[in-house]
Amino acid sequence: MPETQRPLAVTLQVVSIVLFTFIGYLNIGIPLAVLPGYVHNHLGYGTVIAGLVISVQYLATLLSRPYASRIIDTQGSKRAVMIGLAGCGLSGVFMLASSWLTAVPALSLASLLIGRLVLGSAESLVGSGSIGWGIGRVGAANTAKVISWNGIASYGAIAVGAPLGVVMVAHLGMWSLGVSIIALATLGLLLAWPKLAAPIVSGVRLPFLHVLGRVLPHGTGLALGSIGFGTIATFITLYYATNQWENAALCLSVFGASFISARLLFGNLINRIGGFRVAIACLSVETLGLLLLWLAPNPQLALAGAALSGFGFSLVFPALGVEAVNLVPASSRGAAVGAYSLFIDLSLGITGPLVGAVAAGFGFASIFLFAALAAFSGLLLSVYLYRQANRARLSPHPNPLPEGEGTE
Repeated sequence: MPETQRPLAVTLQVVSIVLFTFIGYLNIGIPLAVLPGYVHNHLGYGTVIAGLVISVQYLATLLSRPYASRIIDTQGSKRAVMIGLAGCGLSGVFMLASSWLTAVPALSLASLLIGRLVLGSAESLVGSGSIGWGIGRVGAANTAKVISWNGIASYGAIAVGAPLGVVMVAHLGMWSLGVSIIALATLGLLLAWPKLAAPIVSGVRLPFLHVLGRVLPHGTGLALGSIGFGTIATFITLYYATNQWENAALCLSVFGASFISARLLFGNLINRIGGFRVAIACLSVETLGLLLLWLAPNPQLALAGAALSGFGFSLVFPALGVEAVNLVPASSRGAAVGAYSLFIDLSLGITGPLVGAVAAGFGFASIFLFAALAAFSGLLLSVYLYRQANRARLSPHPNPLPEGEGTE
């Protein structure tokens, strides 16, 4: 039984699976700090379009979640991950084409947008597929560990990829981004091919919309907390440029390093004190970090704000995610992960153009106040959900889950 394995063996098995998340998100991180400036400064488009280029990827992930969840639950997580990695490679082809079409800005932008759409669809398969694959290999008792390590892999990849992309473009040019993405996707496929697949769980599968309804409150809290990350990821380079500060990519790296450190140090708190308590604490810290970014008079304090924001956002996804996944049967776990993850896609998808509009109307500093207010709203919602859960637990006649829908 997976649940009887030693903790180190479980962790090693989880890491060997979330490696594919790392590869997938490295493909996302490499162009992240480059594309807004490329679209704005080289292709000549405004801040809203620059934000849209980043956000369209998350919108594609959002729209592809139901399809990805169906593949995970019916065809297996390994197959989903491999299809996703192939999609990452295809997105690299479009990005390479975009770099060759810079003399025709409209065509370059169109190729870039198509590549971002493909990458977004691939992300939903790789990210959720790796979580399902990991849980299937080590057991549902280790759900929090799988989600936490998957997040370490994703944000770690972004922290590594963002400055790497800046260096590559500075020394080699935009074409190097497309080539690197194609190479990474090929490597991921070669590594995934021989690995043992997780068994497909039999049982009645809940309709995706039914699952979506169950995880809606938790997903809303996640969406509100994710606006801060989306704001930093999309506009930190332009924010630094308007203040004539250097090393904007370092802000993303500090965010990612802080994020990873918090997960490594405090990931076990979810099982010890509960997901809602952890989410409340984390959203409080994230709010403070975003407020510091809003008020920062110099790049040093901006880095401190990014560090606090990353530290705070670190455990929001697994903390609320554990509470959400426990609401559905194991046979619909892929749908639960996909439905819950959909909210971060929605958040990041609308953050680009929305925050771009805020920046255009009120200045770049105001976007961090906007993000702080969103995180604070997520904090209030988490407090409400925590109280509701306690009330339900203390109720003498709690509403049971339908037959066969326990938490394992």
